Amino acid sequence: MQTHALARIAATALKREARLTPKPGLVDARGSGPHTDMDLSLLLASAETLEPFFAEIAEAAGSLPWGVALREEIGALGRRADAAMLADTGGVNTHRGALWALGLLVAGAASARSNEAHDIASRAGFLARLPDRFACQQTTSHGRLVARRYGTTGARGEAQAGFPHVVRVALPLLRGLEASEVDRQLGALLASMSRLADTCVLYRGGRRGLRLVQDGARRVLAAGGATHPAGRRELAALDVELCAARLSPSGSADVLSAALFLETLGAYEERSDRRDPGAVPCRS
Repeated sequence: MQTHALARIAATALKREARLTPKPGLVDARGSGPHTDMDLSLLLASAETLEPFFAEIAEAAGSLPWGVALREEIGALGRRADAAMLADTGGVNTHRGALWALGLLVAGAASARSNEAHDIASRAGFLARLPDRFACQQTTSHGRLVARRYGTTGARGEAQAGFPHVVRVALPLLRGLEASEVDRQLGALLASMSRLADTCVLYRGGRRGLRLVQDGARRVLAAGGATHPAGRRELAALDVELCAARLSPSGSADVLSAALFLETLGAYEERSDRRDPGAVPCRS
């Protein structure tokens, strides 16, 4: 698949996550949720800003040897993308976590022999485990503060483990056939919220906040999820709780964006196989 096609799929995944409505404690088409510094239009603009950087990451992954040099190049591109995002959003961190996850997955997809999710996630995880000597080791970053306080590894650990919440939790629900696209996406988001030790939530609300998010998501799922009227009522109640507590499950939103990216690649491969059963998707 061409590098620009991969970049477009990654940016579109960010936009699909942003537009998904109603999401508990997150920006969506209804409004800003618990956020005071961002809205849907800002998230969509941020995705547009990041698209050309995803293309550069794909180009690097398709041309450089698979190792530390590639990891450092992707790190440099990621830092440039982060700076561009902050410049275009007036300093608002709209997609830093998603940029980390999708940047690695784009690299994995650009170099993989197929669009199979486990293969791409495994390659991305391998890259995430490699050192980047140029990375800034911010000891006061939110993620590092949470890691020291609660012993969780956050987005970095998720990537280094091969994105288990993306591949094993969210992606299977996106591929289900018994619900609408919106309900499948909400189901994937809620499943992630019910399990993920979300560092964004831990930073704002501590363990109590994380329990509120996880238990609330479990109540929605136990009531039938987004496809059932009782589940919808629980979803609305959870949204009110999270907005009142100013908690936003942004880590789970990033998991959903990554799963949407892999879902689209899988659908692309299925279409290619139907056209030519003997075809192998092209490498970048």
